[in-house]
Amino acid sequence: MKYNWNWGIFWQLSPDGRGTYLDTLVAGLGWTLATAMAAWVIALALGMIVGVVRTTPTRWLRRLGDAWVEVFRNVPLLVQMFLWFFVVPELLPASVGTWLKQLPRSAFYTAVVCLGLYTSARVAEQVRAGIQSLASGQRMAGIALGLTLPQTYRFILLPMAIRIVMPPLTSEFLNVIKNSAVALTIGLVELTASARSLQEFSFQVFEAFTAATLIYMALNLIVVIGMRWLERRLAVPGLIGSGQAMPLAGH
Repeated sequence: MKYNWNWGIFWQLSPDGRGTYLDTLVAGLGWTLATAMAAWVIALALGMIVGVVRTTPTRWLRRLGDAWVEVFRNVPLLVQMFLWFFVVPELLPASVGTWLKQLPRSAFYTAVVCLGLYTSARVAEQVRAGIQSLASGQRMAGIALGLTLPQTYRFILLPMAIRIVMPPLTSEFLNVIKNSAVALTIGLVELTASARSLQEFSFQVFEAFTAATLIYMALNLIVVIGMRWLERRLAVPGLIGSGQAMPLAGH
């Protein structure tokens, strides 16, 4: 059976009332960006906190950080998405659970929270590795200068560690964008769901997913270029080279 290609399908009116099929894809791209950016803010904030906690001298804090990482990193994202959307509201008090289920755009908020927490465990692992790759003398030097332990992390260790782990953080940012597609399983009409909607209405499956693929590739390319520019801007000449921290003199 011969397939009938129709690249003009994107300018035809969509039955979903969003305008043309191209408008449907653009709306889906908007939800993808909103979900990924909001989730990344959560992941970066929590990931840095947990990553720092896992390198502190306090044992119970380290264990708490380890537990966070193991729980969120080892459970598949799809399972976590279902748990947050279908199970968590049932475990809460009835009034709270009902409010969550009736919340407008509940799929969006669930996807943001789930994806943010899931990615925070991966960011925490990168931050921990970055801090532990620094010369041990930097922590001792900060304490010797009269800084408290939190100040040592804030002004010395964490700024250097973030510069070191910028490349793997770029990969995690790309993963957030791609993993946002899992949210279609709970009803969020992001880019992948919009492409599937186009395919179901028009039966032009190759055009629909070719367009979605090209949009994802262009979006990720923009992220890579932006993060590489940021990496060059944040680089500290003489201290970081080839992604590794140089040891302090005398260590």
